[in-house]
Amino acid sequence: MGQTVEMKPILAGVHHVALCVADVSEAVNFYVDVIGCSQRTDRPDFGFPGAWLDAGPQQIHLMAFGDPQRTMSHFALQVDDIDAWCDHLDNHSVEYQRSARTPGAGQQVFLHDPAGNQVELNQPD
Repeated sequence: MGQTVEMKPILAGVHHVALCVADVSEAVNFYVDVIGCSQRTDRPDFGFPGAWLDAGPQQIHLMAFGDPQRTMSHFALQVDDIDAWCDHLDNHSVEYQRSARTPGAGQQVFLHDPAGNQVELNQPD
């Protein structure tokens, strides 16, 4: 019997970096006026203040929460097949949380690297 070789799903690159900020307007002004990003207008309502910015072909997502202890800072890797990635993570016994599809944001899976950093796998709409 031959060995079965697992086919790794394809990673398309960095989709966005998400940063928690205290003041969304102040952060938008900095990233737009100083850094040179452009503000997007297609951010869905996630139930908390925030903004999406274009930084070249990638994005920066700004998020503000009322609780200063809450953080959702992460970076997102773009993928083409979220189901294949879930299978891949299952095969490697990696714990993750899959979010319901959000119109305008696509499908997301959240996991942590061995150091505890949050990573998002994102399949855009």
